[in-house]
Amino acid sequence: MNHNSQILNQIKGGLVVSCQALESEPLHSSFIMGRMAKAAVEGGAVGIRVNGPDDIAEIKKTTDVPIIGLWKREYDDSEIYITPTMTEIDALAEAGVDIIATDATDRIRPGGITLDSFFKEVRAKYPDMLFMADCSTFEEGVKAQELGFDIVSTTLAGYTKETAGRQLPDFDMLERLVATLSIPVICEGGIWEVAQLQKAFELGCHCAVIGSAITRPQLITKRFTDSIKEIKNENN
Repeated sequence: MNHNSQILNQIKGGLVVSCQALESEPLHSSFIMGRMAKAAVEGGAVGIRVNGPDDIAEIKKTTDVPIIGLWKREYDDSEIYITPTMTEIDALAEAGVDIIATDATDRIRPGGITLDSFFKEVRAKYPDMLFMADCSTFEEGVKAQELGFDIVSTTLAGYTKETAGRQLPDFDMLERLVATLSIPVICEGGIWEVAQLQKAFELGCHCAVIGSAITRPQLITKRFTDSIKEIKNENN
């Protein structure tokens, strides 16, 4: 079994935890993300999804599970912010991640570049790297496999203008991708309940990614406080 097959096998049937905190969030700190990742692995996580070289370096100190690396950076001329250009790809490869995740929607990338030309260049430069396509629609997932991505994920369903308001997790998209593609399909986005996670596996996902429901305490807390407000409103 080659290295890439081993990585895919390591995460198969398990839970990957996304340990990310943007600059605007309370837990923004590479040290804190490193501890989050360690805690997740203690809880049984088979992999960690990580944003940026600094957090990757810290998490590599605390865990030895496969790392899905991405780098969220904003460019003025594009809506794409998950690993938008070759600059981010190079940095992630240098950081030593096992899988690189990038936006694989049909939106135009910084510099007016299409996904087709971008990924052709990326694959030529990194022929042996595993690449994960963060998609928002079934059609984008099909296209990603055609382009040569190794993994397709439902990550961006509901997070683009075209898919805004879609109910998450997008089980319809997941089910169609699993039935159509020959490469692993990951369920990511909107999993908050155990039953949702179990359904994702029943539908045949290779593995699942959970972020907010585990590693963003401000959102976890809000979910509980909102439930109190609901009761108060019902009683009024």
